[in-house]
Amino acid sequence: MNKFKNFGLNTTLLENLKQQGITEPTQIQELTIPSILNGMDIVAEAPTGTGKTLAFLLPMFQKFESNSKHVQGLIISPTRELAIQIASEADKLAKDTDYKILSLFGGKDIGSQLKKLSNNNIDLVIATPGRLLDHIDRDTLDLKHLKILVLDEADQMLYIGFKNEIEAILQKTNKNKQLLCFSATLDSKVKKLAYRFMSNPAEFAHREESVTLDTINQKIITTSDRWKQEALLNELDRINPFLAIIFCRTKRRADDLEEAMAIKKYNCKKLHGSMPQNVRQRVMKAFREAKIQYLIATDVAARGLDISGVTHIFNYDIPESPEAYIHRIGRTGRMGEDGTAITFVVPRNEKLLADIELEIEMTIPKEAYVRKQDK
Repeated sequence: MNKFKNFGLNTTLLENLKQQGITEPTQIQELTIPSILNGMDIVAEAPTGTGKTLAFLLPMFQKFESNSKHVQGLIISPTRELAIQIASEADKLAKDTDYKILSLFGGKDIGSQLKKLSNNNIDLVIATPGRLLDHIDRDTLDLKHLKILVLDEADQMLYIGFKNEIEAILQKTNKNKQLLCFSATLDSKVKKLAYRFMSNPAEFAHREESVTLDTINQKIITTSDRWKQEALLNELDRINPFLAIIFCRTKRRADDLEEAMAIKKYNCKKLHGSMPQNVRQRVMKAFREAKIQYLIATDVAARGLDISGVTHIFNYDIPESPEAYIHRIGRTGRMGEDGTAITFVVPRNEKLLADIELEIEMTIPKEAYVRKQDK
């Protein structure tokens, strides 16, 4: 039985879910969809991989009106990759409907976007803050008739520095819209931003960290800055993972690591925000299709991406917070499959490691990297 029927969704949405093999709502969907359908503003804590995208897309399509002359829904995403991912999910749900969807983000020809906005009655816009403001400033996008506005990965948008842009966008929209805020963490900055523009929001917090971590084999490799790269490559050679993400702290670190690994003939590509959009899309497509074995990424570039089949996570640089650690390693061990997360720790990282172990309530097994000539 399709349990989504309990939400009162229309038959087209139910059929489109069924064709994707989706019949069981996730916990975050069960928590939030009824309140969204009832017209409430919500603030929801929803880590990547918990089904949050459907949690807001399903109510949006349920509440949209056919043959509308205005933009009915707006989803704001921190990155182009996440916007593309959301648009893909929206296209699947909109099958056999007359709803028109448009993605707006930098790196894409603005002329074609302007043409679509002028020639079509767009129902749903999925956008990054910068390109969205560009269209607002050009008066090419009217956001005065929205039914629902979604802030997705709100904490990441604030982390990147989009606070002023988000506020400027919200001030350009109608006050009677429904506002939904989804965030991996509900810290004070996210709540302050959301509550400023919301009306008596319902708040939902859902954490799956303990469940997710149960399927992930975690390990720490202690080393030094001098030998860290060698320790990583030694581990890659030993394991030869099917599909792995290697996380670096900065774009420069990702650039340097990709160059070093490419010279040694590893099947790898980098992913970070300074790369041209068409290149980033090609890299993501190749990685999803397992044509690339190692994706070398920064947190910002990989935030929110849900890629099936990732068997290993390597934290080449230890994350800056326990939350970031959980987000990173949660990209493996999905859907009941086992995963492995290996973190490289140098002496100055000991405080960060202690904070991570305190948060996840476990001591991660450790081994020291010993160079072959030192053995």
